[in-house]
Amino acid sequence: MNAIIIDDHPLAIAAIRNLLIKNDIEILAELTEGGSAVQRVETLKPDIVIIDVDIPGVNGIQVLETLRKRQYSGIIIIVSAKNDHFYGKHCADAGANGFVSKKEGMNNIIAAIEAAKNGYCYFPFSLNRFVGSLTSDQQKLDSLSKQEISVMRYILDGKDNNDIAEKNVHQQQNCQHL
Repeated sequence: MNAIIIDDHPLAIAAIRNLLIKNDIEILAELTEGGSAVQRVETLKPDIVIIDVDIPGVNGIQVLETLRKRQYSGIIIIVSAKNDHFYGKHCADAGANGFVSKKEGMNNIIAAIEAAKNGYCYFPFSLNRFVGSLTSDQQKLDSLSKQEISVMRYILDGKDNNDIAEKNVHQQQNCQHL
């Protein structure tokens, strides 16, 4: 596997680079800002993109959103020292495969990559906190998007991730709806 690292902190880049290399992941590029990130990902076509939320120019979530809109299907892991729950929710909504808090330690990046390789997402916090302000079951149901409801119907019908993907639901986004 190979990866691109996008982070503006030299120590974070070094830590991520060393972690990936130690796990036999080749580094294709290291970027310190988001402005050229989409073009580099489209040119180099990495298996994995590790993006810091708070990078100069185009921020990490904007890079993530643009890559997914352009049908990039590789693994995207977002890292941040910022508020886990706020940014984690936005990253999940935008199609990230995982979110790793720099406060928790960089080793979780490998856990996030492994989860994504196996068809899962890695968000190490309770999604219930995102809907904690919703009190009734009906409010919780009403808060679901059409896509989330569609995925739930397939699951209730006994479909697995591959079956759902065949029904024109993007497989890399299924985990965020679960």
